[in-house]
Amino acid sequence: MSALPQDLAAQVAAELKLPARGVAATISLLTDGNTVPFVARYRKEATGGLDEVQIRDIEGHHAALVELEARRAAILKSIEEQGKLTPELAKKIAAARSKTALEDLYLPYKKKRKTRASVARERGLEPLADRILAQPKDGDPRGTPRPSWPPTRRSPTPRPPSPGRGTSWPRW
Repeated sequence: MSALPQDLAAQVAAELKLPARGVAATISLLTDGNTVPFVARYRKEATGGLDEVQIRDIEGHHAALVELEARRAAILKSIEEQGKLTPELAKKIAAARSKTALEDLYLPYKKKRKTRASVARERGLEPLADRILAQPKDGDPRGTPRPSWPPTRRSPTPRPPSPGRGTSWPRW
């Protein structure tokens, strides 16, 4: 669904109110590796006499549109991999004209960061955390839930908790 280079050139020309032919030629020259001063001074016939300020504006707008199209493609791919892409959502994403609008559409489908709490949930520790958090504040925390592992002769006392185990519970 990415826009063609001619479409981007036409869009830049419309936004900046410049001749489409000169904008397309300028974008072509800049993507070939020419610098703005070179294009402004030595390629006036190709650009239609655009000055350096206009060429810099074209360069900036074109870079922003290319970045927007790349982000649009990445968002579509991510949502499609999740299996949640609908034709209506695809149309909304294609119609988005700013990066902010794209990100707002993507927000409900964005992958969340992996926290210690989410890893603990994946490992099935949420019921244990709920049980611990449901205990009375003035009670003995060692009295109610008994360890699920039997103590051996080598370790008559319960093992100390593993690092990070207690830090993820308050976030539930």
